Amino acid sequence: MDETRFYSLPKLPYEYTALAPHISEEQLKIHHQKHHQAYVNGANAVFEKLDKARGENTDPDMKAILKELSFHIGGFKLHNLFWENLAPAGKGGGGVPKGELAKAINGEFSKFDRFKKEFTQAAVSAEGSGWAALTFCRKTGRPLILQIEKHNTNVIPGFDILMVLDVWEHAYYIDYRNDRAKFVDSFWNIVNWDAVAQRFDHLKK
Repeated sequence: MDETRFYSLPKLPYEYTALAPHISEEQLKIHHQKHHQAYVNGANAVFEKLDKARGENTDPDMKAILKELSFHIGGFKLHNLFWENLAPAGKGGGGVPKGELAKAINGEFSKFDRFKKEFTQAAVSAEGSGWAALTFCRKTGRPLILQIEKHNTNVIPGFDILMVLDVWEHAYYIDYRNDRAKFVDSFWNIVNWDAVAQRFDHLKK
């Protein structure tokens, strides 16, 4: 098997203990090693189905297989972004955005607190399993909030995602039980605004 044609689980940019007490070592390990790995495995399994069908010249159910592939790749990529936009509290995590990112957020939402309130509401009110995301529309130059269902529903094609918050129960249940709002509130202590700003500056160029 050509490993370059398949996905693999990325290493976290910090230790499993680094995000405590906001995300515990146990919670982070299970989320990364079990759930993120499951989307890696799921996407690769679909690739193998497609490769087999093409090799045998058979006809898979393309509607079902592409829906499954979209789900697993969406989960894989959103988790990659999620790990990258987190950092230990006080060591890169928390605070407020700066520079051009801050200007864009303040220009759209009037002030950071308004953005934080709307993003929090999007995260807390996501139905079932999903994500809150900060995105950017190059057409209008506006930063926008998305509420993504599962990993692949309500995503606007072509919009660049700057920051995400995973609000599937597997992201917080060990630490917060069913109190999603408490988890979302704690999230603001570990946002890596430097990483978010780097994404923003890169796409603006």
